Amino acid sequence: MSNQNNFLQAKVDDLKKEGLYKEFKTVEGPNEAICTIDGKEVINLSSNNYLGFANHPRLKQAAIQAIEKYGVGAGAVRPINGNLKIHNDLEKLLAEFKEEEAVIVYQSGYNCNAGTIQAVVDAGDLIISDELNHASIIDGCRLSKAKKTVFKHSDMEDLERVIKENRQQYNQVLIITDGVFSMDGDI
Repeated sequence: MSNQNNFLQAKVDDLKKEGLYKEFKTVEGPNEAICTIDGKEVINLSSNNYLGFANHPRLKQAAIQAIEKYGVGAGAVRPINGNLKIHNDLEKLLAEFKEEEAVIVYQSGYNCNAGTIQAVVDAGDLIISDELNHASIIDGCRLSKAKKTVFKHSDMEDLERVIKENRQQYNQVLIITDGVFSMDGDI
């Protein structure tokens, strides 16, 4: 084994000793409210499938039809040549539903936050972020050119203090917070 492999194995061993080594649990079947994980039936409180859409019969059928028409993937990211007609159709329907001029669909919440936050602020702006925001929000803030600061979790008095201390120094201020704090379930 090379020195580099020894180093990597030592790191893995340290993570295991510290209880920080992550091993994947295997979900056997659909990721639903009650599912089987590693052979044991459990109540699933850790999924993003809040509304049960991942195994909804109509959505599964629509996915099959979309695969037949478009294949199993776009073949590229949207800005290059992966923008399919189905993307445009979905965005048009959502814009009409929301009564907005336009919308954009991202493949994940992470990509949405990483891409959108940096697009709406600039140098000379300030982002004020809840200290327990999701990692995707934090990364979106980090990717921006704006100055960043945090306020205590769900503490409106602390938020007001941060605004008063900083507002006059910046062009625009974006206050950003999760709707549901996924790590502890706060709303």
